[in-house]
Amino acid sequence: MVGVPLAARRAKRRARSHAKAHAITSVIEYAEMGWASCLGAHSLREGARACSCDRVGCPDPGAHPISPAWQMMATTDTALLTRWWEQNPDANVILPTGRVFDVFDVPGTAGQTALTAMDAANFTTGPVAANGDRVLFYVATRGAPEDEDEWWSCHLDYAPETIDATPGLRWHCRDSYVLAPPSSLADGSHARWLRPPDGRPLPDPLHVLDWLADACE
Repeated sequence: MVGVPLAARRAKRRARSHAKAHAITSVIEYAEMGWASCLGAHSLREGARACSCDRVGCPDPGAHPISPAWQMMATTDTALLTRWWEQNPDANVILPTGRVFDVFDVPGTAGQTALTAMDAANFTTGPVAANGDRVLFYVATRGAPEDEDEWWSCHLDYAPETIDATPGLRWHCRDSYVLAPPSSLADGSHARWLRPPDGRPLPDPLHVLDWLADACE
């Protein structure tokens, strides 16, 4: 019987063990900063399905929470996080937004352009991540304003009228989430930090929005 070579099986086990350790280290570091995490689905490179979830024709393979109760499950409990990823070593990392931070999610070219301009002006960006062809800027959260017209959820690409003129920009805030490093992406790459969190205060979102709006024009 022809099977997978022993060396290949061992290499696969080592890669999986490394990925699990990396994910656990990351979610613990997030928790220590007060950033809650929960388990995310992961994309599948083999077989008929593109995503590890049970949804046929998943529209966002490997880039959404495993559980529909993700908002209640997201936690900073390091013991629980460690147990989750030990039991689900392939799981991606989901970070809820609108709690400690919001996230601006822009096309990669615009994000890199904005980042270069910010650096030239000595503007402190805060954490910045690359997720495939998107760049994510982590900013101070707007929280839950008293006026319900002053907030929105955009994990389904819904955009408020105030930024309709900014093509491709998504503002993840209350009731939304982002896929965080070191999550695996559908193309086989991984989400990664361009500017990792360093404990400093997050920048004001409207100041960052000015830079991103210019880059997205």
